[in-house]
Amino acid sequence: MKKTVKPATIAAHAAGAIDLQSGGVVPALQPATTFVRDADYGLLRTDNIYSRDNSDNLRQAEAVLQRLENADETLLFPSGMAAIAAVFRTLPNGAKVILQSGIYWGTTAWVRMFCARRDITLTEVDADQLIASCVAIDIDLVFVETPSNPWLKTVDIAALRAVTKALLVVDATAATPILTRALDHGADIAMHSATKAINGHSDVLAGVLSTADKGSQTWQDILADRKMAGAILGPFEAWLLTRAMRTLPLRVKCMSQNALALATFLSEHPKVDKVLYPGLPQHPGHEVAKQQMIGGFGSLLSVLVTGAREDALKVVGKLELFLRATSLGGVESLVEHRHTIEPDTGIPENLIRVSVGIEDIDDLIGDWDQALG
Repeated sequence: MKKTVKPATIAAHAAGAIDLQSGGVVPALQPATTFVRDADYGLLRTDNIYSRDNSDNLRQAEAVLQRLENADETLLFPSGMAAIAAVFRTLPNGAKVILQSGIYWGTTAWVRMFCARRDITLTEVDADQLIASCVAIDIDLVFVETPSNPWLKTVDIAALRAVTKALLVVDATAATPILTRALDHGADIAMHSATKAINGHSDVLAGVLSTADKGSQTWQDILADRKMAGAILGPFEAWLLTRAMRTLPLRVKCMSQNALALATFLSEHPKVDKVLYPGLPQHPGHEVAKQQMIGGFGSLLSVLVTGAREDALKVVGKLELFLRATSLGGVESLVEHRHTIEPDTGIPENLIRVSVGIEDIDDLIGDWDQALG
């Protein structure tokens, strides 16, 4: 039975994470940083030496994600960027990398800096040109993000896998493992900023990597690097993450339904020029998203309002239920004027990024209706 249960069951039971010592139906929090040895200096628990290496709470959270992702192994990090950095640090000097353009700016900026420092050849390619580029270029690593942030472009993971033997790393943060299991489509490593929908309550900073082959040299290098560099999630954050993931499928389902309804409403509004959301039939990546995202299209969308910067800021300022804050995937709805945050990255001044939460959809639509006037 355990092998065939669905994601909602895996999440609700936290992959069996209970407290065997007390009999509690939820795991206990163990904040210890070090662990005792017996009189002969033997470890009481051979898997617990020092919490920079591992902890019970960390393993419990990783077990949930491993099963949700259908992975061979999963590792948690203190942030999404720490997870990305762990992958790139496995590359030798002089390696060749293809990076999807127009993705989360923090990823792009760090990868550019890292590759320049390590003499790594970096080629940035638009989502539409990835397959052709991977055929033409001899590369070591391909890093993509689907759906992308904030352009909501989709990448056909299976098609990309078919044309390259490079290490294929997929950031599926906006999809979550509930909607897209990147490993099942051919990715070597699936990456998420667990800070976002996986946690979903805007109170934990975390990143995650999952692999299809824990015996690969790249994965072993990542595992060793995390341990020695101390890039590990603390037990309290891991405990909170396990708690949050119990409702992950429910939250993703609700947020996806709300986002589709809001995107549909906004796409028909006279004061909106364009809505970027893969769930809309007119979206260029809709067919790929339908094949790759099972059960919904996620909570993230971008809205290009009619007018210029001042018009977008006016709408953002008038919204009452959508909080003006950076992030996505939380139970509360958020909006962000991306050009204000990233002014020199080609983001249109009339673009508003929207993270749709779990509030009543009529209230959310009503808020946008009054803000647009």
